[in-house]
Amino acid sequence: MKISHIEHLGIAVESIEKALPYYENVLGLKCYNIEVVEDQKVKTAFLKAGDTKIELLEPTSPESTIAKFIEKRGEGIHHLAFAVEDGVANALAEAEGKGIRLIDKAPRLGAEGLHIAFLHPKSTIGVLTELCEK
Repeated sequence: MKISHIEHLGIAVESIEKALPYYENVLGLKCYNIEVVEDQKVKTAFLKAGDTKIELLEPTSPESTIAKFIEKRGEGIHHLAFAVEDGVANALAEAEGKGIRLIDKAPRLGAEGLHIAFLHPKSTIGVLTELCEK
């Protein structure tokens, strides 16, 4: 698997509207994109810190994985996303071949038009890991 960089850091929040003032007014970052990803039942807001993006994740349904995460653990860091150069499908096959448990067996469409897939935190030292490609 060839990782080029950290694509983004996903942060679960109860409300993007309430979270943005901290990121914009205190940290001086600017939100450049807000979108809803219907099939994931989430609203996302993206900010940039240098070359790395921060993705705020607000649940749009009580059944969303983000809502369940917040209910269980509270707001905070949800996942770490890496950009892969050799394609998400290849990276998934390689990870599975090395004994990593997959959440997604195949890439799916995520925010900002990225192809994404997740590796299960039970086999990634407790860190929900997302693989991304444009």
